[in-house]
Amino acid sequence: MNVVSTSPSGTEILCALGVEPVAVSHACDHPPRVRELPSIDFSRVRGDSSAERHDQVRAVSAEGRVYRLDVETLRSVEPDLILSQAVCGVCAVDTTLVEEVLSDLDAEPDVVGLRANTLEDLFSCIERVGEVTDREERATELIVKLRERLDAIETRVEGRDRPRVAILEWLDPPIAAGNWVPQLVEIAGGQYGLASPGDRTVELDWRQVREYDPEVLVAAPCGYDVETTLARREELIDREGWEELAAAREKRVYAMDGASYLNRWSPRLIDAAERLAACIHRDEFGPPPSDVAKLSSARSA
Repeated sequence: MNVVSTSPSGTEILCALGVEPVAVSHACDHPPRVRELPSIDFSRVRGDSSAERHDQVRAVSAEGRVYRLDVETLRSVEPDLILSQAVCGVCAVDTTLVEEVLSDLDAEPDVVGLRANTLEDLFSCIERVGEVTDREERATELIVKLRERLDAIETRVEGRDRPRVAILEWLDPPIAAGNWVPQLVEIAGGQYGLASPGDRTVELDWRQVREYDPEVLVAAPCGYDVETTLARREELIDREGWEELAAAREKRVYAMDGASYLNRWSPRLIDAAERLAACIHRDEFGPPPSDVAKLSSARSA
């Protein structure tokens, strides 16, 4: 079966189930070997600062679509199955765009659109991919292991104080992460007052962040790695009242790779829960792994 994945989330699930796609989205980067595969799309968004990219996404979305599909590459890999997503045309190629170009293909592949807004949706997506790729047993085994890891975290944080946590999916403007993130924070032993499980992301006024006064703040911009986030830390720490935030005073501000751990509905959401637990309850879990950086100390870097 020739499988094409149009989203990083779908690609990660495929590979976790032992299915090697023949082509992927340009944004697919995990596991690293998929970077060598043919890319079936490209993004029309460019820009340096968070504000510039945010404005470009809005402008391009108003004109049409953020992504364009490479029909010739799609035709050359002769897909039997295209695994797409039906959530956000900003984050990755969506099912609607795929269906628009199917008439240009000689083949007639099946198109499966995946949607996830909560952790349970992640497990449902894994089950669905297992079904359409004949990996049902492997999918069941993976889900059992992921749930066991989440249960282990919850057991260790039971009865502990739950600090206020903010996770920002964008820096300028500040956007509070939604979807599965409130569940991850709760599992990791914090409280998340910025959204409920399954909510869409929420654009905030900086005043709202100050009023919420997070005790732990994690900057995990969509599509940014830790180095990029640290390089743009001024978008946070130069804001009025930054030093007055409890998280800044207590040096409990972290930069996390949003693309790897929090922005995608992939098995690595469980890795994110484990990292968040270390940020929130360091005395129980020890310091976060080296791929989570202390952002509050970056001012002097």
